[in-house]
Amino acid sequence: MDVKQTLPLLGGISPEVFMKRYWHKKPLLVRQAIPGFAPLLARSELFELAAREEVESRLVTLQRQRGKEAWSLQHGPFARRALPALKTPEWTLLVQGVDLHSDAIHGLMNRFRFIPDARLDDLMISYASDGGGVGPHFDNYDVFLLQAQGQRRWRIGRQQDLSLKPGMPVKILANFQPEQEFVLEPGDMLYLPPHYAHDGVAVGGDCMTYSIGFRSPKAGELAQDLLQRLAEDAAEAVGDTFYRDPRQPAVPAPAAMPAAMARFARQALQQVLKDPLALTRALGETLSEPKAHVWFEAGAVPRGRWGVALDRRTRMLYDAHHVFINGESYRASGRDATLMHQLADQRGLGAAEVARASADARELLQAWCEDGWAHAC
Repeated sequence: MDVKQTLPLLGGISPEVFMKRYWHKKPLLVRQAIPGFAPLLARSELFELAAREEVESRLVTLQRQRGKEAWSLQHGPFARRALPALKTPEWTLLVQGVDLHSDAIHGLMNRFRFIPDARLDDLMISYASDGGGVGPHFDNYDVFLLQAQGQRRWRIGRQQDLSLKPGMPVKILANFQPEQEFVLEPGDMLYLPPHYAHDGVAVGGDCMTYSIGFRSPKAGELAQDLLQRLAEDAAEAVGDTFYRDPRQPAVPAPAAMPAAMARFARQALQQVLKDPLALTRALGETLSEPKAHVWFEAGAVPRGRWGVALDRRTRMLYDAHHVFINGESYRASGRDATLMHQLADQRGLGAAEVARASADARELLQAWCEDGWAHAC
């Protein structure tokens, strides 16, 4: 992608300018980001997804009782009869990770790949009846809100007070203070940085909003994932050296931790990280790991002259020394590394490009096709 080229998707500015001026900084409203846009998934298809066990879905409803708001939250799967009638006001169905189940939705999400794949998370579809929403809230991540069908009124504001109403099943700001208001039509899009308060309410019902969200891992959770992966290689990296203390004197305080044992443990951990690539390898494997509910169907071994395309569920990244795919890492260099980088960036290689790969690289591509991570074409 040419990041200097202006895009209607971003209101006539380039990805380079967007990232400098707006990303993580301030909102951007784009009228007709995608002119003439129509839903890529019919309402009935969305409801069918919400009925599947492997698809994450939620139902948020609002009832007003004597001037008070009563919110409820239910987790799917939902049979169609379990959802409220279309004419019932103030309910919202949220279906997560729709890009994993639709090539068209996956293709739409790929239009946002001027942001690193390591940050791009998923596309959620929100279907709402008249007045439906999830209340004023904030997200800990960046989000693009693309209107797909119907209308939605957004109120947004820079929120300093992020306290939440207690005892609520959904996170609702206690003191929401909107500063701007917009009604989005199909094809309009609103970008919001993290912690920017917003409240979206369907106008007239039959409203669909596509939310393109981004990964923002917590430091503690990321450290835990990395340490787990490093632990898998620890025995091989450190070896089977036993602790020895031939000069250990007799002690009057037997419960005190021996300083020599603490040094032994510290040296063992330092040995794990002695490989300068260990941490980046663990990071790449972690960030390319598919979500827990993702699974692949086995494919066929390519025959004859063939190209390859990554499956829409496959996560593939690379750094200067490795390629990472679906939680696994491979060392790569030279022409093979160039081709693998091209595959990750373009999510496909032509037959002529595959033919230029080494025998080992072609064998690896064939294995990925057998596993369903990629498909011959």
